[in-house]
Amino acid sequence: MPNNTADETFHLRGVPGTATLLSEPLRLQGEEDKFRYTLVAGVPGTSSINYDSVGNDSKKKPFQFTLEDAKGKLNQSQREFYEKNGFLVIPNLVSDELIDESKQRFLDIVNGDVDAGAILKMKDLSLKDRKGLPNERVYNKIQDFVWDDTLSKYVCLPEVLDYVECFTGPNIRAVHSMLINKPPDSGNRTSRHPLHQDLHYFPFRPADRIVAAWTAMEHIDDTNGCLVAQPGTHKGKLEQHDYPEWEKGVNKMYHGVRGAEDNPRVHLHMEKGDTVFFHPLIIHGSGTNISPNFRKAISCHYASSDCHYIDVSGTSQENIAKEVENIAARRGVDMDFMQLWQFRSRDVRGNQAML
Repeated sequence: MPNNTADETFHLRGVPGTATLLSEPLRLQGEEDKFRYTLVAGVPGTSSINYDSVGNDSKKKPFQFTLEDAKGKLNQSQREFYEKNGFLVIPNLVSDELIDESKQRFLDIVNGDVDAGAILKMKDLSLKDRKGLPNERVYNKIQDFVWDDTLSKYVCLPEVLDYVECFTGPNIRAVHSMLINKPPDSGNRTSRHPLHQDLHYFPFRPADRIVAAWTAMEHIDDTNGCLVAQPGTHKGKLEQHDYPEWEKGVNKMYHGVRGAEDNPRVHLHMEKGDTVFFHPLIIHGSGTNISPNFRKAISCHYASSDCHYIDVSGTSQENIAKEVENIAARRGVDMDFMQLWQFRSRDVRGNQAML
C-alpha cells in the first residue's frame, strides 16, 4: 500500500456514514472534501490503489471530460479527479424507495407477472437450460427499459441527470439502460464480466460527451462481484474487443479487452444508492459473485443529444454490430445497428438533436 504523501489526498465517503475503510490517514483539504469519492484501500481482497491523486498544487487546466455546470454539482476537486481517473462516485444519490421499487419491478418482469414489452431479458450462460430454478436465479440482466413506467423513473431521475449534465451538457439522451442481477456463481465463473470499454458497443461520438451512471442496489464489495476500474484508461484509444477464452464460457455479448487483466485496477466498494459516473473509454469489469446472495445494480448510459452516429464498418466495432443485428433478426426485428440504438433510446432533458 503506498504511503500518503503531502501531495496526495484520499477522499472518504463518510459524511454521512462510511462504506469503505482506509488504512492510510486522511489529509482533508477543507470544505470541498464533503464531496466524497469511494476508493478502496486496506480492505482484504482488494488491490492496491493505483490512480492519480488530486494534490494541493493542482493548477487549473482546461477540462476535457467535464463541462461548466450552472447548478454547481461538481467542484474543482471532483472535476480534477474525473479528469485524471475517468470515474467519480457520488454517495447516497438514489433513494432506497426507488431502488426497492426497481428491484420489485425486475422480479415482476422476469417472473412474467407483468408485460415486459420491448425489454430484453437475458439468461446466465451456465443456467439457461436448467429446470426448476427460480427466474431470479436464471436471469442475470434486463435492458432497454427507458419507456417502462417504473424503471424509467431511474433513467429520468433529476438527481442523476443533474450530474449527467456535467459530462454531456444540457441536451441529454438516455441511450442504454440495464438492471444487472449478478447471481451467486454456479461454479463456472460466468457471473464475472470481462474487462471492457463501453464505447465498443456505441456507434456514436464524441466519446467525451457520453457517460454511464451505475447505481448499487445493495452493499457491493469483492465478495459479490464489485466493479473494478483501471484509472486513467479513459485517456487511451478504443481497444480491440473479443470474447475472452475462458474455459467455462462467457455470457452473450460480454466482449473484453485481451491483456487488460495485467493492468493496475481499483475495486469500488459501494453502498445502496451510491452512484458511480464513468467515461465510456475507461477499462472496467466486475468479479465473480462468490456470495450466497444476488448482487443487483441499475445503470443507464447517457449521451449528448448533439452526438452523431458513425459508420462502424471496417472498424473494431464491426463484430459487435453484426452480433447485435443478428440477435435482433432472430427476434423478428429488421433494423441495422444505428436504427437499433435509436429505437432503444430516448431524450430525457433539453432539446432533441442529432441522436
